[in-house]
Amino acid sequence: MKASTENTSALVTVDRHQLTLSNVNKIYFPKDKITKGDVIAYYDMMAPVILPYLKDRPLNLLRNPNGINEKGFYHKDAGENTPKWIKTYPEFSTSSNKTVDYIVCNNKATLIYLANLGCIEMNPWNSTTRSPEKPTYLIIDIDPSPKNTFDQVITVAQAVEEVLSRAGAVTYAKTSGATGIHIYMPLGNKYEYEIAREFGRIVATMVTEMLPGLTSVERSLKKRGNKIYVDFLQNSKGQTLASAYSIRPREGATVSTPLLWKEVKAGLHPSQFTIHNIEKRVKKLGDIFYMVLKEGNNLKTCLKNIEK
Repeated sequence: MKASTENTSALVTVDRHQLTLSNVNKIYFPKDKITKGDVIAYYDMMAPVILPYLKDRPLNLLRNPNGINEKGFYHKDAGENTPKWIKTYPEFSTSSNKTVDYIVCNNKATLIYLANLGCIEMNPWNSTTRSPEKPTYLIIDIDPSPKNTFDQVITVAQAVEEVLSRAGAVTYAKTSGATGIHIYMPLGNKYEYEIAREFGRIVATMVTEMLPGLTSVERSLKKRGNKIYVDFLQNSKGQTLASAYSIRPREGATVSTPLLWKEVKAGLHPSQFTIHNIEKRVKKLGDIFYMVLKEGNNLKTCLKNIEK
């Protein structure tokens, strides 16, 4: 991607599509002095790694066009101004009683277009447009209260991994890029959401029985108090989490970063992974998360193992 100017706007050609990048010098992360142009450059650099996690998936885009110190907003419907070459996916929304044309990001040009809109964070569906009713993976989202430490989050992640290992499941973890950890169990688009969610409920319940003073399956922060929420309800059509390698609109420009299980131990913290060091990490380790998109676990076998 080569810009034709060094001013605050730039005309670039990406995948044979011309894009006008606006206000590239605008500060997005004031404390870190990270600009909109820096965010765009990150997605340009990391496109080969992040695109597999976005491909063929409707996106729920969190936009912060004025930077992270101003409240962002979610963007679902592509709208009339979206270029015709960008792929969209129509899905009827019962909540709004209309069809929503979700943007689908299948190439670098679309990714850069979205970053230019102020989409610091990319949130894909768990299923693809090819199998919208069947998720590619099951997710356990470990979501702490403001009173919990990240070491406590790690303790819960280790408990989830223990339960799933007992089930014979192969799993992968990543930082949320914020305060939690996401644990993915590949399913290979073989099961309906309802089945995946029920298995997730069983796992979450077992974890709360292991760590009753620390964890809860109660979504409401008011009801669960200072306990960590073991969220299995993310396993529903249309629910989204930050993609692997997505920036989060938080101080430090943290990135939702895949982890080796041996890294999930006391002392780990999401602030260690930012737009400044992810490229180096991926060059060293490769994409350690890619198997979440491959052949999945057998839930029937896993359930039998758990019940032994």
